[in-house]
Amino acid sequence: MHSINIVPTSILLVEDNLDDVEMTKRALSQGRIRNPVYVVRDGEEALQFLRYQGPYEGTSHPRPGIILLDINLPKLDGHDVLRAIKNDAELKDIPVLMLTVSQRDEDIIKSYQYGTSVYIQKPVDFRNLIDIITGLEDFGLYITESTHD
Repeated sequence: MHSINIVPTSILLVEDNLDDVEMTKRALSQGRIRNPVYVVRDGEEALQFLRYQGPYEGTSHPRPGIILLDINLPKLDGHDVLRAIKNDAELKDIPVLMLTVSQRDEDIIKSYQYGTSVYIQKPVDFRNLIDIITGLEDFGLYITESTHD
């Protein structure tokens, strides 16, 4: 009998607000999602991470299976990052979820035009964020069966 080692897909969180990073990580944990999470703080760093460039040149981190992307970022905003990802033959198939506070119709429309899979407005309520995160199972996230570790 052969055993198969399934490596859960990793998550790239592109977020400059440390409080939002911590809240998202807590929501993932409480939603029992155990995928490895990598965090980058701006749009330029996100593209370097994805393309193994700059400080990530020569690193062996896995290419993420899903990207949680904020719109309001330093250096390159989320729309620019999304457009770059979807125009890159090696990256375009990675699902990108816009996870942002913006409720502007213009931001929502642009996000879908540029190829986001889902546009999620960051809820103020922590429980709502957990519900949204656990709904991400459709994107290949690894959710444990047990709520305790």
